[in-house]
Amino acid sequence: MIRIAITGPESSGKTSLSKALSETLNGTLFLEYARDYLEQLDRPYTQDDLDRICEGHLAQFNQCSDPLQIIDTDFVVLKVWSIVSYGAASLAIQSEMDANHFDLHILCSPDIPWEDDPMREHPEMREELFDMYLNELTESQKHFIIVTGSEKERLEKSCEAIAAIQSE
Repeated sequence: MIRIAITGPESSGKTSLSKALSETLNGTLFLEYARDYLEQLDRPYTQDDLDRICEGHLAQFNQCSDPLQIIDTDFVVLKVWSIVSYGAASLAIQSEMDANHFDLHILCSPDIPWEDDPMREHPEMREELFDMYLNELTESQKHFIIVTGSEKERLEKSCEAIAAIQSE
């Protein structure tokens, strides 16, 4: 079983890449749990909600044994989101961030145009957020690649990295 996490700042192409990878490689796709959770919330989210999102996100793929799993967003997203919104991440989020759930993280660069979405909060911080993601992945010694450019370029680089893992 191979699990691939797609991560990066808001509006950096995570969902588009996740869907393209799933279709191209016939992998099981797990969409961003936070989006569904927040769309059903009838109040502003709190730090406790980020822990609920963490639990729900983990539950989505934790029981799956399909050979290739593509996960749209990961625990790095929750950690960075927590730090930006509340100054720190909870122990639950940090614990899942530290766990080795994924064989590869694909970090999406914010080098594509911003797309408005009511769930997105920080269009002015995309480069700063990207640097936070890069630091978190590096410091936690996660296996990751960075994808840039067009959707086609991102997909090709991601497929090459996944093929390398599959051949190990």
